Amino acid sequence: MLGSCLRVMKTTQFALWLAVLSALTACAGKAPTATAPEAPPFKPVASIIDIMAGQVDPAADFMWESVATVVDAKGTTERAPKSDKEWAEVRRQALLMIEGANLLMMEGRVVGRPNQPRENPPGAGDLTPEQSLAAIKADRKRFNAFALALAETGDQALQAIDARDTDKLLEAGGDIDEACEACHKVFWYPQGGTPGAGK
Repeated sequence: MLGSCLRVMKTTQFALWLAVLSALTACAGKAPTATAPEAPPFKPVASIIDIMAGQVDPAADFMWESVATVVDAKGTTERAPKSDKEWAEVRRQALLMIEGANLLMMEGRVVGRPNQPRENPPGAGDLTPEQSLAAIKADRKRFNAFALALAETGDQALQAIDARDTDKLLEAGGDIDEACEACHKVFWYPQGGTPGAGK
């Protein structure tokens, strides 16, 4: 009786080990399947005109005006942030401009909505929003490079702000202006339109 029980136990153990070995072999033979990450569920609502007129331009203007030499009837005045609060506000504007540049690169964003009102009337030589969008779609890589350049000049300004270096901030302001103009000459007024028009 005891011998029969031992034989049953050994047979059961063998069957169990065989099942485990089969499972391990099956797992080892399968390569792990990599799933591509899903694209973030972005839903652009603001147009490029909205972002430029409501975020990028005002932030850039604020930084340009934060460091300046003002000459008037009273003489020459050097303007620059002085208090912690003033520096904090310039920093906030730099971040708004940098992140605005990132928003410009989001796929699916239109240049302008149908009949979208603008701050300034279109200038001679300006593209229509539809023409501008077509140009962007035809050369998305170049458009993104311009937007990245704008973000990088904003980061230069941010570093100058954190160092409270007004000279570097003034220099970054010039680079920001050049980055904006380089993009506009290709995607907004390639025929020599009016800077600032059509926003």
